[in-house]
Amino acid sequence: MKREFFSAPLDLKCVKVTDRFWGREQETVRTQVIPYQWEALNDRVEGAEPSYCMHNFRAAARLLEKKRALGSAFRAPTYTDRGFQQLPDDPAHPDPDRFYGFVFQDSDFSKWIESVAYSLAQHPDSALEAAADGAIDVVCAAQHESGYLDTFYLLNGMDRAFTNLRDHHELYCFGHLAEAAVAYYQATGKDKLLRAACRFADCIGAHFGPEGGAKGYPGHEVAEMALVRLYEATGEEQYLRLSRFFLDQRGTQPHYFDQEARERAAYEGKPFRQDGDPQRYAYHQAHLPVREQSEAVGHAVRAGYLYAGMADVAKRTGDEALYAACRRLWDSVAGEKLYITGGVGGTVHGEAFSYPYDLPNDSAYSETCAAIALVFFARRMLEISPEARYADVMERALYNAVPAGMGLDGKSFFYVNPLEVVPDSCRRDQRLAHVEPVRQKWFGCACCPPNIARLVSSVASYAYTENGDTLWTHLYLGSSLTKRVGKRALRLEMETDMPWQGCARMSIRTDGPVDCTLAFRIPGWCRRAAVTAPEGIARTDREGYCYLSGTWRDGDAVALDFDMEVRFVAANPRVREDVGKAAVVRGPITYCAEEADNGRDLHLCRLDPAGRGQVRVDMEDVLGFPLAALRVPAWREVPSPPGDELYREYAPPALERMTLRLIPYFAWANRGEGEMRVWLRV
Repeated sequence: MKREFFSAPLDLKCVKVTDRFWGREQETVRTQVIPYQWEALNDRVEGAEPSYCMHNFRAAARLLEKKRALGSAFRAPTYTDRGFQQLPDDPAHPDPDRFYGFVFQDSDFSKWIESVAYSLAQHPDSALEAAADGAIDVVCAAQHESGYLDTFYLLNGMDRAFTNLRDHHELYCFGHLAEAAVAYYQATGKDKLLRAACRFADCIGAHFGPEGGAKGYPGHEVAEMALVRLYEATGEEQYLRLSRFFLDQRGTQPHYFDQEARERAAYEGKPFRQDGDPQRYAYHQAHLPVREQSEAVGHAVRAGYLYAGMADVAKRTGDEALYAACRRLWDSVAGEKLYITGGVGGTVHGEAFSYPYDLPNDSAYSETCAAIALVFFARRMLEISPEARYADVMERALYNAVPAGMGLDGKSFFYVNPLEVVPDSCRRDQRLAHVEPVRQKWFGCACCPPNIARLVSSVASYAYTENGDTLWTHLYLGSSLTKRVGKRALRLEMETDMPWQGCARMSIRTDGPVDCTLAFRIPGWCRRAAVTAPEGIARTDREGYCYLSGTWRDGDAVALDFDMEVRFVAANPRVREDVGKAAVVRGPITYCAEEADNGRDLHLCRLDPAGRGQVRVDMEDVLGFPLAALRVPAWREVPSPPGDELYREYAPPALERMTLRLIPYFAWANRGEGEMRVWLRV
């Protein structure tokens, strides 16, 4: 596959984020989230569920030290299955030598380190770097002589390592470790964690492979794209081959997960019983070989990570069939299974994609990590083919579903992101038991908080990609960046007030003329766009991007003006939940109504389509966060008096005029518990 537009993200060291929106988010992550999460990983957050993450690494390090001290007299633990989540009998006094938490608890450390790495690339901090170095020392001290590094088996017995890929997340934990190791090496130049990740990868490669190795693949994907990143950082081809091997094995028959289950049953002296659930393979995206898949199914986070890995391997190996599958799967997600907030995953059952156009609002799962996985997938598709449709979805998720997962204070989090909430229903309706009307301090299964932190800290790598002579701007965020073309350097300054205003300006500084192309996305939400470039610069429009090519000189600038009108958006009528309703959108921001502004019974409120031109946009401050709120003409039904009959003869409801105050969806649930609704009756 030879494509003219292959690109890669800009090195984060070449970009300085100055954006008011993302700069504030990054500063919150740097000063609040990263320190807070380190406390959480060490079980020092009062009132939060313990993590046990660093507890496990310290326990594993002590075990290995004991092995070195005793030599041949050491008796390693023999594996005993203690369940998917292990908790101490006495939470106040956990056994210092036991594993606790979920089987994937190690990954919390890795995502924290990755966040630290991106933060250090933007804001050098010797104290934070020293803390990270100390944490890395603890983790590396826990690594087995074979290179294996997963505390669940290190502490519970390594004799059964790699025997339950479907459920026990060793390859998932490796994937996050590799991602973190590469990020930390690129940010600091320190390779201790990178060497540990390579040793673990080599251990995995010795166990799995086409020539005599086991034919397994991850139950929870992430290793696929992590191995590609490890390959790019080290130049070691075996890591790219291992990633492709895992992709090639997925969905082949006989199903590997059945084989390992049969082998476990034989080992335990139990009869093997075939799981009768026809969706058991789809949950893991293992129902078909990856090149034959066309519908996004199963666990939404796993799916997004898999699709990102598929795109990575397709780009680097020229695999056209794999790339075609990526395009089909993208169309399935974006065309049939995407919430207007950029969230994905319509059902709590399996935290999964539902069937096409099934997008319930109150029972939506829409896990924060799933929106993040979609962002990963989108950027990788942009690297292969810069089409604005990928960036439009990426932008929607980044400004809505992703930041909604974290409170404005950086110390409270959502796992699930519904589009409609009535707190009493969440408490009473078993169907909504997974929905929290307020953010939580932490989670025992804490995948989402550190995932948000690492994405926010690295957002510049999603805004820009480059190849030799072209720079693509996918997202508009205030930033200073350097683009090298041959021996010359362009120093670029992006000024914008996105997402609140639709204007942007790219200023150029250079020591001499530079021949290159600057490509700017025309957002899909914009109906009228104006792009002004210097004389002599040629313009070509292609796939939603404006390409400006020619000789750039010191002092040149590009001005962009995107119309940012308030829109009432309707869903496809096959989305049954949203028939007769509209969502209010302005630029990349999706809005919602909250009880704090509009009172209870939001289901009685109706937008007034005739009043669209009278919507007022006001810059306001919500808990120290500047944002654009809307005041929208609307009607409210006059409710029946209390004690009225349950049913009655139909009559048109009485309506009274009102003005709805709408705030960005990401900012909801920061002012106490209350109702919230994105889709409003019309």
